[in-house]
Amino acid sequence: MINDHPIWASMLAKYPELEPSMPDIKRALEVLKETYRLGGKTLLCGNGGSASDSEHIVGELMKGFMKKRSLPDDVRRIFLDRYPEEGGFLADHLQGALPAISLISQSALLTAYANDVSAEMIFAQQVYGYGKREDTLVGLSTSGNSANVVRAMQVANVLGMRTIGLTGRDGGQMKEVCAVTIRVPWDTTPEIQERHLPIYHGLCMLLEEEFF
Repeated sequence: MINDHPIWASMLAKYPELEPSMPDIKRALEVLKETYRLGGKTLLCGNGGSASDSEHIVGELMKGFMKKRSLPDDVRRIFLDRYPEEGGFLADHLQGALPAISLISQSALLTAYANDVSAEMIFAQQVYGYGKREDTLVGLSTSGNSANVVRAMQVANVLGMRTIGLTGRDGGQMKEVCAVTIRVPWDTTPEIQERHLPIYHGLCMLLEEEFF
């Protein structure tokens, strides 16, 4: 069982109500593992607090989270060979990364697209521009009905990408457009977001464990 892993056991000890969500959490983990095995990346989007969660997840994936993620010796040697005096500094201050992009960070593009085209399409346009078949789109929406997140999922599906949604109890429209929908059994925004955090922390820890 997935909750046999100490990370999930610890999460469920604090949030036992997440037990029914565990099968979908397991599926999401496998989807993300497959993405990184294929050399893909994770795109993330959400609004408000969920936008902050998108940024938070990128921070855990793109650098060491629970591990330092030192560069492999062969990569370090390349830096030393190319830059004998500075290669050591470069290699010592780089860490292994799981590529991830938060789609909420492109302020010029977001405001231009919302003003010139459609606010509903601000994430969808980026998915169309960045997305490849080997990638995964993760969307966070407490209601599951955020129009700009749903549109992004629709585009991701057309591109053949993997799709994961984190929502509240109902799942909203996202349960219809996401390959995996993690629905936490709460109804208010603060309570849902509080439960999203330990889930994505666990996913990031296990991805780091798998690849580093």
